[in-house]
Amino acid sequence: MELRAGAYRGHAQEVQATLLEREQETRTTSGHTPLAEYDARVESGRLRNDEHQRGLIQYLDDLHIMLSRYEQPPVQPPAIEDLKPKKSFFSFFSSAEASKPPLSPIPDSLPKGLYMYGDVGSGKTMLMDLFYDTLPPNITKKTRIHFHAFMQSVHKNLHKMKMQHGNEVDAIPYVAAGIAERSSVLCFDEFQCTDVADAMILRRLIESLMAHGTVIVTTSNRHPDDLYKNGIQRESFIPAINLLKTKLSVINLDSQTDYRKIPRPPSGVYHHPLDEAAKSHAERWFKFLGDPENDPPHKAIHHVWGREIEVPKASGRCAWFSFNEIIGRATGAADYLELMRNYDAFVITDVPGMNHRSRDLARRFITFIDAIYESRAKLVMTTAVPLTSLFLSASELQDAMATDHPQGTPRSADDGADVSDVMRSLMDDLGMNMSMLKNSNLFTGDEERFAFARALSRLSEMGSVEWVERGWGWRGRRKGRERWVAKS
Repeated sequence: MELRAGAYRGHAQEVQATLLEREQETRTTSGHTPLAEYDARVESGRLRNDEHQRGLIQYLDDLHIMLSRYEQPPVQPPAIEDLKPKKSFFSFFSSAEASKPPLSPIPDSLPKGLYMYGDVGSGKTMLMDLFYDTLPPNITKKTRIHFHAFMQSVHKNLHKMKMQHGNEVDAIPYVAAGIAERSSVLCFDEFQCTDVADAMILRRLIESLMAHGTVIVTTSNRHPDDLYKNGIQRESFIPAINLLKTKLSVINLDSQTDYRKIPRPPSGVYHHPLDEAAKSHAERWFKFLGDPENDPPHKAIHHVWGREIEVPKASGRCAWFSFNEIIGRATGAADYLELMRNYDAFVITDVPGMNHRSRDLARRFITFIDAIYESRAKLVMTTAVPLTSLFLSASELQDAMATDHPQGTPRSADDGADVSDVMRSLMDDLGMNMSMLKNSNLFTGDEERFAFARALSRLSEMGSVEWVERGWGWRGRRKGRERWVAKS
């Protein structure tokens, strides 16, 4: 059953070694419930009070209370022999799916998890932060990870199992047991399904995790019914949707407020145009975020899936690339995730404006932005164009709006009066309002439209003082920061 703000009460080891776990803030929140922590952040001015969000946080509080009394049962990894199909005369005539050993039942004592969905700026990340940061002290085994990184790790370990034990082995229960051993609470950011390979295994994977006592909490931009819409063999994915709706409380987060469009003071991490000051801007931030005294700038090599990733300049936990060095090459999500494991600050120089002719570069860059955002890393950039024009030029937007609304076609009230209104909206964080974004013919599908809007919104958030100073202590100060700012 779907829950809305107005309705309150009711309601294997190797896998984890590769998961990208989020670094937590230095301040401990043990003993706080999510609502108490929300009130504290409102009082301190870090958040502003919103009754819609307060109603949603009640659900987080309910789960928090249940988890404070929850003890995950011991995880028993299945024996490899039990995961192989039983050989018999009749097995020749049965399907491979039917011959797989049955999964253990989900225990009745398992607390019901949460599935929180909403559009860009609906507060999904803030609510997940609040929940994860305030998990009760008895929950010592917990993981938070972007869903894309999680599934990539799962597929890698399924492949490894089959290489070791043969293609007939049912590797999902074994891999799930390895995850469950390290995660009594598993939090996913941006749950989605766009790949047939994910669709074919998700139900059994989630069911196996729950059978081992893992409580799942996730955010998504879509209702479960809209996941993998129009996907290949979607009928095989329907059981996964039903499992999500049955075992998780589905909560709609959408409200009238885009929380990432609330003005925040700029941190000065982005600079344009590519003038004489751009290089000194990048060098100052690299010196500040790196550790040049103890780790002088140097080249570094990292390995992922048998390939090398070269970092042209690294110091401490900061890496420096030009746009062409990191995005112009054939890099992908696996490369970016490997970088996030080794660095928590990135300086990217010479970022160009992108348009429909550089769509592949834009997609790659958006994936990189997502990886930085989900790992809570710092991002410094020098760009050829303003932030809001990175993915869409003014002329392209004007042409698109003229195409989407031919002469004589009335506009909806949500669209605004004319193109100039749209242009002003573009300069206001998201670039275009979501209605126009979804109707524009510049994008090839819903996922691409959403990724574009999300990237601009996330870049705006990562440019805030709050983001840059996160992890530097309760008062958000890093030793020497005031001195550096005064000199810059």
